[in-house]
Amino acid sequence: MNFKIRRAVPEDALSIGWVHVESWRQAYAGIVPDAYLASLDEKKRSAAWRQHLEGGQMSMFVAEDASGIFGFVSGGAIREPIEGYDAELYAIYLMPARQRRGVGHELVLSLGKALTTDGFRSIAVWVLERNLPGVSFYKGLGGVPIAQKTIEIGGTVLSELAFGWAIL
Repeated sequence: MNFKIRRAVPEDALSIGWVHVESWRQAYAGIVPDAYLASLDEKKRSAAWRQHLEGGQMSMFVAEDASGIFGFVSGGAIREPIEGYDAELYAIYLMPARQRRGVGHELVLSLGKALTTDGFRSIAVWVLERNLPGVSFYKGLGGVPIAQKTIEIGGTVLSELAFGWAIL
């Protein structure tokens, strides 16, 4: 599979918003309420990602090939303190047809390098406990469970697990 990873720019926001919404709809079907998934708005997500990219408060990379952007990762300083962890992987999404081909791993490596350059040493990520492919992905990266909490999405209370690892 021919693809490249590069740093995201504000002009990528429209594609990132599309990947975000479509990935959520497929990854969280049966976990998050259908009405919530149906209500996701690509334009709103794109606007939010553009704002994040213009603000420069995070590191963000996209995966693309000849057809365009099909995945992304973002991260930066940890938002909710977890002892022993200073950085956080905020989001990583790939179109399902492009998963399980090493792209997610490459995205996380790119983010890790950027975070290391910024002085971070360890990373945490929150994942829905029922998102078994996500849990497996983070375990495969060497992540170990470090915290748990409940969140509400679309009126449903869900359990989230935090995984953490040293940035290599």
